[in-house]
Amino acid sequence: MTQPPEIVDSHCHLDFPDFDEERDDIIARAQAAGVTRMVTICTKLRQLPQVQAIAEAHDCVFFAAGTHPMSAADEPLVSVEDLLALTAHPKMVGIGETGLDYHYTADSAEVQKQSLRIHCAAAAQSGLPLIIHARAADDDMAAILTEEHANAPFSCVMHCYSSGPDLAITALDLGFYLSMSGIATFPRSKEVRDIFAAAPLDRVLVETDSPYLAPPPYRGKRNEPAYTAFTAQVGADVFGVSLEEFAARSTANFERLFTKAAAWRAQAA
Repeated sequence: MTQPPEIVDSHCHLDFPDFDEERDDIIARAQAAGVTRMVTICTKLRQLPQVQAIAEAHDCVFFAAGTHPMSAADEPLVSVEDLLALTAHPKMVGIGETGLDYHYTADSAEVQKQSLRIHCAAAAQSGLPLIIHARAADDDMAAILTEEHANAPFSCVMHCYSSGPDLAITALDLGFYLSMSGIATFPRSKEVRDIFAAAPLDRVLVETDSPYLAPPPYRGKRNEPAYTAFTAQVGADVFGVSLEEFAARSTANFERLFTKAAAWRAQAA
């Protein structure tokens, strides 16, 4: 039996209640599908114990932590020092997700900006990559990332990229990465696919954002890390390469960006 190519789900939410009944089985299915590593994202720091426990229980799972922009007005404002303290954990590999979301929560724009700048500073000081959520806020996002990066450089991934081409250009010019989610697989997402096609392949990651955004043939159902391969196949088609090459290249990109996860694996080998 042919083994599936190794790939990484760079962004999922394994702590969400959608997975409570079969979390171990979901992680096992992902590994059987070739998804050898997953980064589960803590979006509210009060949920960190649950997220951290999942990473500690599974060698293939890492985590990142921050305050999601849609929760910024409802959660205590985190400090740079708070975030830096969390990075002592050997499996915490990223800062965020943070960012700006004016689609549903434009009324909290100012506190979102404040929170974003704090996360940028933590990424710069820790050396861990920033994980950005951006929706309906392209101009402000581009301006803040450019300004903060000039103040103190940091690495970054634009998670679940579905914003416009100008923000993508700004991010790539700053040396950042774009992450392809199930959105890129949807028939009406040609603009998103075109943005990825114009990006260098060595700056592209792949993710599920599960339990959301399941790609066909599971669209409309609960997403899970095993489905990363369906999005990767679309990525391969966009770049005109084989699934094996896209998987290898995106995995190398993940290791270049998430250096702490790469080091963990090297030590375990």
